[in-house]
Amino acid sequence: MTDVSINHFTYEYPKSEVKVLNDVTITFKHNHFSLLTGPSGSGKSTLLYFIAGLYPHFIGNDALGSIKFGEVDVKQIPRNQISHSVAMMFQNPNQQFAMDTVIHELTFVLENMLVDPSKMDEIINHALAFCGIEKLRSRVINTLSGGEKQRVALACIVAMDPPVIVLDEPFASIDPDSRLDLIKKLKLLQQEHGKTIILADHDLNDYQGVIDEFYYLDPDSHQINLLAAPAAQHFFDQFKTTQTINKQVEIPAKGTPSVIDINDFKLQPHHSLLLALGKFKFYQGKTTLITGANGIGKSTLFNALTKLLPYEGTIEYSGKNIQKIRPLSYAKNVTLLFQDAENQFLNITVKEELDLSLKNRTNQAYTNDDVASMLKQLNIEGREDQVVYSLSEGQKKKLQIIEMLIMNPPVLLLDEPFKGLDYHSLEVVVGFLNRAKSQFHQTQIIISHQLSGLDPLIDYHAHFADQNLTYQEVIK
Repeated sequence: MTDVSINHFTYEYPKSEVKVLNDVTITFKHNHFSLLTGPSGSGKSTLLYFIAGLYPHFIGNDALGSIKFGEVDVKQIPRNQISHSVAMMFQNPNQQFAMDTVIHELTFVLENMLVDPSKMDEIINHALAFCGIEKLRSRVINTLSGGEKQRVALACIVAMDPPVIVLDEPFASIDPDSRLDLIKKLKLLQQEHGKTIILADHDLNDYQGVIDEFYYLDPDSHQINLLAAPAAQHFFDQFKTTQTINKQVEIPAKGTPSVIDINDFKLQPHHSLLLALGKFKFYQGKTTLITGANGIGKSTLFNALTKLLPYEGTIEYSGKNIQKIRPLSYAKNVTLLFQDAENQFLNITVKEELDLSLKNRTNQAYTNDDVASMLKQLNIEGREDQVVYSLSEGQKKKLQIIEMLIMNPPVLLLDEPFKGLDYHSLEVVVGFLNRAKSQFHQTQIIISHQLSGLDPLIDYHAHFADQNLTYQEVIK
């Protein structure tokens, strides 16, 4: 029996007087599927890192209280043995990969656990098959989509076969079908393999009828409460009221001014055709949503639009071939917000990051007061001296968005900009983007699997499927 018991657990970050977790005492039951929710930045990830044995090893200061697996304190488990007890799946899978290819990563995981080499092939084949990614076996990890990387991360956990699995916002960048499939696989691990599942998420879709316990981390008391069925049902019902979007949008009218024109275009990295377009336009001063399944090439298209990847055909910005525009000049006009916020950061602290954006902006659209207001509305004010990499994934995303808005480029490409945000924060960010569009005439092109809450923002919808990109009236 492997209950995970948290006893009088209190933690605050260095140089902070605010407790992230305050005298938390709860028990995640053996062979149960537990859901932990709460606003972004409230401490969910911090608790999971402690359960997984990553903190305090990688954070510097310890917490008060204890975490036990059964009768064993996690601190008493040797570091080279912790993976036999618990494994963690991060919101950002890039943070947990060490090798170049999928097969090398799985082999590396098993080698670290001192698995008999003669048994590795069987274990790896089972893990790949369980996660439905046999075809990714030899792929370079950096070429995979966010959703494919999450499946690889889960395959590593299946190969490790620990009794306890913790997951931090694991479905933030995958399509709804993949999300539902992975939740079913987790349930299968619980029911048929006896795993204890502890999962943190803002998005409550697909969990009702699957989870055994619903826990809520209160951002005011910094405590975690196990909710009775009526209270949990209230959260599910309240969440459903946010899951609406105006599914009808206009098809761009003939003669609408465009800002990016694509002609005779082919995108085929690694000699595999992802996209073929005769003519396609993105329209000036409008917000275009791009949807489509994981792994089909949406992020790759953004890399081509920003000259980070080669392509066939022509891309024109304001009537000029982008290959004839100097790289720095083009980057200031067409800017990419990366799916992984950490890839955008160049400095150490929040203040240094903001100062860099203020220094390099091409106009004064956003004042210092505007920046202070955005930080406050997203509840990340007062963190100027905090190391950016110690922020939660949601807080990193908020900071990244503010930085890109400060730069105020004419065209902003946003790759999964709402990943890791709770619904209230998403609404605030939508308001920021609407202001940038209406007041500063910014063109926005957004890749997002998160659709709810975007009604006030989206002008056009382009669906990516069958190696083609087409404008559609229905968002689904």
